[in-house]
Amino acid sequence: MTKQDKKVLVAEDDHFLAKIYKIKLAKEGINAEIATDGNEALAKIKELKPDLVLLDLVMPGKDGFEVLEELQSDKGLKKIPIIILSNLGQEADIIKGKSYGIVDYFIKSDISIHDVVKKIKEILND
Repeated sequence: MTKQDKKVLVAEDDHFLAKIYKIKLAKEGINAEIATDGNEALAKIKELKPDLVLLDLVMPGKDGFEVLEELQSDKGLKKIPIIILSNLGQEADIIKGKSYGIVDYFIKSDISIHDVVKKIKEILND
């Protein structure tokens, strides 16, 4: 599978931020789709079966934790690597997120877009 075949779903309700991630990933040769709420994210994950999901926790419809819960109950989808990118930085939120088997948890204000894209590339190239 070439890099161009890799698909990332960016589940982010901030349209500006989601678009930036889509553009940055495209520059790296990675196909990115955007979902702006939890229900759309679940539908696109089921349809696209992405190689990785970048998931915000605070979204309209279903929140990120509800998305994670549904993914965990689906044998085919629970293996998809998930990176949480959220404004929720409380230790309880981080512990709860990691309990779903995510690969990483980033707090938006503590990490650059460049570093998130770098981490996505690392995971996709494993």
